[in-house]
Amino acid sequence: MNRRMILMGGAAALAVLPLKLGAAPAFAQAAATDGPFKLPALPYEPNALEPAIDAETMSLHHDKHHQAYVTNLNKAVAADPQLQGKDLETLIRDAGQRPAAVRNNGGGHWNHSFFWETMSPTGKQSAPSPELLAAINSSFGSMDEFTEKFNAAGAGRFGSGWVWLIKDDQGKLAITTTPNQDNPLMDVAEVKGTPILGNDVWEHAYYLKYNNRRPDYLKAWWQVVNWPKASERYALANKA
Repeated sequence: MNRRMILMGGAAALAVLPLKLGAAPAFAQAAATDGPFKLPALPYEPNALEPAIDAETMSLHHDKHHQAYVTNLNKAVAADPQLQGKDLETLIRDAGQRPAAVRNNGGGHWNHSFFWETMSPTGKQSAPSPELLAAINSSFGSMDEFTEKFNAAGAGRFGSGWVWLIKDDQGKLAITTTPNQDNPLMDVAEVKGTPILGNDVWEHAYYLKYNNRRPDYLKAWWQVVNWPKASERYALANKA
């Protein structure tokens, strides 16, 4: 089995939902697909995040994996009249009451749409807003301590999943992880809250460049974090 085959494996499928913190991700829609849910276009070129994330991984991750989640979510919704007409956030929040195909593919679509906007080619030049930075320092001690704890949580997530910075239901910042394509908005989440940052730790997100070295990927990812977007999400979460 070659590396491309490994990367392409396990593309179950999920979908994009308007966040608790506001509207759905704002970037343009890619080519149309049958059904109410669409694949959003990347907000930058596939090679724009190099060297942290290579162009081939970005293209496969977006064009194949994310598209599969959208396609399969549309199929699942089309097969169940009770699901038709519901927006993605509604489908995701009640994931524990939905068929597995909706939970998995709806989560995948939402998570990935959130993920693309969480990154930016100018990540290195950006910084958290004073309000978000103060909250990070208060919750974790310092930015360095926060990134260390976030990376440790991501490296420690067994198998496939995600690592998140959230504003939890008590109004505090917290680091949490979810399996597969679950996220903290779902009723099945162990720790619920509003996502501020999220990193994909499925192998398809990093295997071509980092192989099995997930910690190296997690460390490099901070070079492309879109802090203005994270700060915007935090500000909106505080208003909710």
